[in-house]
Amino acid sequence: MDEQDALRQRVEELKVEHRDLDEAISHLVEALPFDQLKLQRLKKRKLALKDEIAILEDQLLPDIIA
Repeated sequence: MDEQDALRQRVEELKVEHRDLDEAISHLVEALPFDQLKLQRLKKRKLALKDEIAILEDQLLPDIIA
């Protein structure tokens, strides 16, 4: 497995975790009353995952010289 494959695999793992967090957030909000602190932590983790996914996907794209 080369570096590109490892990056692609990591991106997929992060996307799965991102989707799982989205579901967890939805379920948390549906159950009233919900823990506001837990919700904030989940959303913060979800944003961090989104940023990490974007960084890794940028590494996968070849540099284009304009």
